[in-house]
Amino acid sequence: MTTLVFVHGWSVTNTSTYGALPLRLQQQAAAQGVALKVADIWLSEYVSFDDTVTMADVVRAFDHALRDLHLLDSRFACITHSTGGPVVREWLRAQRERPGAFSTIRLTHLMMLAPANFGSALAQLGKGVLGRLHAWVDGVEPGQRILDWLELGSAESLSLNLDHIHGGDLAQSGQYLFVLTGDRPDRSLYDHINSYTGEDGSDGVVRIAAANLNARHAVLARPDGQSADMLALNITASPRTAFKLIPGAAHSGVEQGIMAAAPHATIDALLRCLRVDHADAYAQLCDDFDAENAARDSDMVEFEPVGPFPARVHLHDPRSLLIVRLADESGEALHGSRLLLNAGTPPNPDWMPQGFMLDRQANSRHGNVVSFFLNHALLAGAPRVSHPDNSRKTLRATVEAHRPYSATVQPANLRGLVHHAVATTEPGHDLFHALAAHQTTVLDIVLPRKVHEGVFRLTQKLAPEDFSRPVAGDPIP
Repeated sequence: MTTLVFVHGWSVTNTSTYGALPLRLQQQAAAQGVALKVADIWLSEYVSFDDTVTMADVVRAFDHALRDLHLLDSRFACITHSTGGPVVREWLRAQRERPGAFSTIRLTHLMMLAPANFGSALAQLGKGVLGRLHAWVDGVEPGQRILDWLELGSAESLSLNLDHIHGGDLAQSGQYLFVLTGDRPDRSLYDHINSYTGEDGSDGVVRIAAANLNARHAVLARPDGQSADMLALNITASPRTAFKLIPGAAHSGVEQGIMAAAPHATIDALLRCLRVDHADAYAQLCDDFDAENAARDSDMVEFEPVGPFPARVHLHDPRSLLIVRLADESGEALHGSRLLLNAGTPPNPDWMPQGFMLDRQANSRHGNVVSFFLNHALLAGAPRVSHPDNSRKTLRATVEAHRPYSATVQPANLRGLVHHAVATTEPGHDLFHALAAHQTTVLDIVLPRKVHEGVFRLTQKLAPEDFSRPVAGDPIP
């Protein structure tokens, strides 16, 4: 018998958000011999639309609600949607870090539908005037504190995700994580004031790369003992997580919503996840999902009807999300610095592939953190794309890779007693190695801090001497 808990997303006020998924999943489970009864399904009702509620508050209340279930074997499986994924992941971390304060109830399977694991570009807009107006019309608050977590590049989301990247493989201890996400927006729900709702490479709310827990942490920093302002690249990859694209599914909506519409592909993938009961089976499902994703990527052309006009063409290239944090070696955030991405040898920003940069967004609370949405296919080099019905018609010509890719940082302050110098990637280090299709990379760029002799001097002159205008002198090695 499996106890299954559903956890919804941000700003939900009615359990109708789960749509037909719980019932259809129960029916299909019975047909396939999976023990799942009505009494074993629990639907969450948590408040994210109150501006005083934080992610930590929701996690604490979730733990309390789980204790009230009085599970016979202290085990359960969980299906989340959108923000529900980060909620349960934060609870898992709280269990590990504060074992005395949180329950010992064991989560065996966490199946995340369209999770905003690295946040959403829409969160920043939800905190703005339009978000407040929408919330006022609905009679609720926007949920500012939860939106702070969900904003791209938030300190809270990066903390959780970096813990995951540098953490152990949960599958080896019998805890299985799965990410299932739609591969395109529902065009009928497009908001003409907000282009993010129709953004390719997303499900209309969460970018594919931001949902995926297969991620990387890259660091560009000056190697120890080196005096030149050249930055070496070091990369750490996360433990492998099962990741599945649901073709044609969107974030929400009764027609294409990955949860509310409960498409057959969603039901089938969830049951495949529930059947995993050991690490080898989990690894095999990861392989199977990867093969299915590759088949989806090869079927990349979408034609959007535009009334009496020619159809709009969408090429569903794999994208990458690059979240850059600029700081110096003392940990101080660098504001006002310019980051240039370069291509080729010698490095030249004008040589970057045309169309590679899809969007950039600075975090509203931390201006030194900027998220870049990149077309991974164009950076890698892409073959010609022909019309599916007419191979002679070219939708996009062959795109050549312009590697190696590098970065140059131009700090706002280049002189004074304490400042920073222009720094660039070491020759032979290609930033492309830090990126992956449908994945997020957190890139920390760490600049050397130039402290000059004039900050502290000793003198044997006993007569009073004014040093209100110190001479900087040489940098301290």
